[in-house]
Amino acid sequence: MGLFERAFIFYPERQLCGFPSDDGMEYQDVTLQGPDGLMIHGWFIPGRRKAVILFFHGNAGNISHRIEKTRLLFYPEISSLMIDYHGYGRSHGTPSEKACYLDALTSWEYLVLERHFEPNQIILLGESLGGAVAVDLAARKDVAAIILESTFPNIGVVANRFLPGLSVFLKRKFDSLSKISRVHVPLLQLHGDEDDLVPYELGRKLFEAANEPKEFFTIKGAHHNDTYELGGEAYFQAIREFINRTIAVNP
Repeated sequence: MGLFERAFIFYPERQLCGFPSDDGMEYQDVTLQGPDGLMIHGWFIPGRRKAVILFFHGNAGNISHRIEKTRLLFYPEISSLMIDYHGYGRSHGTPSEKACYLDALTSWEYLVLERHFEPNQIILLGESLGGAVAVDLAARKDVAAIILESTFPNIGVVANRFLPGLSVFLKRKFDSLSKISRVHVPLLQLHGDEDDLVPYELGRKLFEAANEPKEFFTIKGAHHNDTYELGGEAYFQAIREFINRTIAVNP
């Protein structure tokens, strides 16, 4: 059952298909040791302003598949740290729900202890599965704000869409719905209204359970993996304005 769960939830790729420098970004390789002794890999991309995006990607690929998105959204204004979970890219180990949460905690501690960012200068961004990772971290640690894209209340409601009753057998829950009430920082949530993997109404369900202040941005015509391509300038503007407001409040 554990192997089945991993095969259903995680689709890691080991091979990096590019590097931030390919898109003209300066960056630094980061290797972090987690509480379990295993090493995780990431990229720190410095920006001009004293704020940083901690980016948690979805369940497929690795950080190299998010290079263009990072450049278009943040570079060169805002620093960003992109990390690969256990078993993704150059990170060691095997992916699991617990490992994802450990990786998030390790990366947060790195920004605070090694990069000397204040917690109120750290903005979390989680896409799809990474949204659950971001919510878990925000429920446990102080951050400035959280951005969720194309994410879900828990993995079970997604699994049941493909095979009714499957959630009963899943030990891995990625249960954001039970944690979102413990998040008390500004939230921006984005979701495509044509998402065929995590339906729009599931994103709305999580949003309705969240605390204020919060805002929801509908990406017209977008599916699960084409949000920034179809979202256009309005998509980028919504995220940038949210970040700018957060930085203004937390200089």
